[in-house]
Amino acid sequence: MSMDRKEFLKIAGISTILGIGGTSVVNSLRNLVEASQISPNPEALTGKRWGFVVDMSKFNTDEDYQRCIEACDKVHNVPHINNPKHEIKWIWKETYEHAFPGQGTEDKYLSEKIKHMPFLVLCNHCDNPPCVRVCPTKATFKRKDGIVMMDMHRCIGCRFCMAACPYGARSFNWRDPRPFIKEENENREFPTRTKGVVEKCTLCYERLAKGLKPACVEASKGGLIFGDLDDPNSEVRKVLSSHYSFRRKPELGTRPSVYYIF
Repeated sequence: MSMDRKEFLKIAGISTILGIGGTSVVNSLRNLVEASQISPNPEALTGKRWGFVVDMSKFNTDEDYQRCIEACDKVHNVPHINNPKHEIKWIWKETYEHAFPGQGTEDKYLSEKIKHMPFLVLCNHCDNPPCVRVCPTKATFKRKDGIVMMDMHRCIGCRFCMAACPYGARSFNWRDPRPFIKEENENREFPTRTKGVVEKCTLCYERLAKGLKPACVEASKGGLIFGDLDDPNSEVRKVLSSHYSFRRKPELGTRPSVYYIF
């Protein structure tokens, strides 16, 4: 049996509000917590620190980018809002200048191809995430496996996390996103959000629990390599050991878990 953060808080809240059958409620809660810890889904993907390698040599056409973006949007009910001020982005294309600010002007011998190509960007699931430190309600938190989560039910819309994130990886719902999700595309197994909350990539935690890789990885045709950065035998580590890689704004000390290679 598995139990997520929302289920735990729900049960804890009920026990506090009712105030009856105290011992039995507490024992039931304890049993659920212990069961979730010792009886995980045997098919779930587990790791000590999940990460990505983005192989930019595999992104040569707009379709290569769109496959990843559309796969993520469909699985997570990301609304398509045409107004750029209100758009919601979990994974998207970004110019080199904005993805790696300052590096293009500092390195005058950098390939013109690199300077003018778009990069696929997403939440970096930092090992030292500044967004987690500033969230007053703990709506954003870091799991033991390195995933920086976003609990939209606890979010109060203060946007402190947006100000703290140096990668622009978070979006605020200025409008109700639900009317912008086509009914035929809606994934009924993943929750939709409401106006006034922040959202972002959660590294497909719900798919990992089922033994599936992130949706963008499956759609990328080898352009995205996913795995445990702390496992020297993982595919992601083998790729990093044989290629020169770089990350976005590593000088800030956030220790991003997304690497880029060519």
